[in-house]
Amino acid sequence: MNTNSNLPELSVKEGFDPRLPDKMGKLQQQFAAHIRDPDQQPAPAEIEDRRMAIYRELFYNNIEGFISGSFPVIRKLFEDVEWHQLVRGFFRDYRCHTPLFPEIPREFIRFLEQKNPCDDKPFLVELAHYEWVEMALELDDSSIDISKIDPDGDLLIGKPVLSPHAWLLRYEWPVHKISPDYQPMETPEQASFILINRNRDDRIEFTHLNQVSARLLELLGIEDTVNGSSCLQQIANELGRPDDPLVLQTGKDLLLGFRQQDIILGVCRI
Repeated sequence: MNTNSNLPELSVKEGFDPRLPDKMGKLQQQFAAHIRDPDQQPAPAEIEDRRMAIYRELFYNNIEGFISGSFPVIRKLFEDVEWHQLVRGFFRDYRCHTPLFPEIPREFIRFLEQKNPCDDKPFLVELAHYEWVEMALELDDSSIDISKIDPDGDLLIGKPVLSPHAWLLRYEWPVHKISPDYQPMETPEQASFILINRNRDDRIEFTHLNQVSARLLELLGIEDTVNGSSCLQQIANELGRPDDPLVLQTGKDLLLGFRQQDIILGVCRI
């Protein structure tokens, strides 16, 4: 190995404190603890409070602003003091599973699922999911292999193909109705079925479904479904009207409507 006497030796610098990394780690931990919980965790003595106040406000306001923007209906359900108590609890107590900023709303839902902090709002978790799902669908990058789909195929004879951007959601609470003036304390007898769909123009639409249309979409999503006609016949059987032509015609109209809305992309090519 060549050596060069003119190069400086790689050695510990004179006056270097070997305990510095450990001190820095403790300082960072104390700094983070204070940012999360300034009422209970003291700030590092090395940092003046004027500077710490900037960090306290910056970190919290960024999180609070993002959550408020992601859950506008939920925000309206809380008075300011209650809202900031809720967000502060999330900021202080919850440990996120990802550093990605767009995932913060999903992490907030997990926090609500774990803590259930609002007994007077038993619908809160489902409402949060309902508000979050639009962002989730906007970011979904599921691909579609159109070579395997006949867009003009017969939906009764062929196997209809659901768009990967059409999500059928079932909620125990009427989340699409909740507002500051309507906050139910008991679940209704019937669940709410909501379809959220991103069409070919990347426009997102919400549709409130009845049980029959929701059941049709559920059957279409089963892998071993044979064709659209078999799904309609099964629904007719479940309704106790196996030979009623009105049920089958209504189901056919639903299939055609789903295709027009880009919920059904066509049928599988044979």
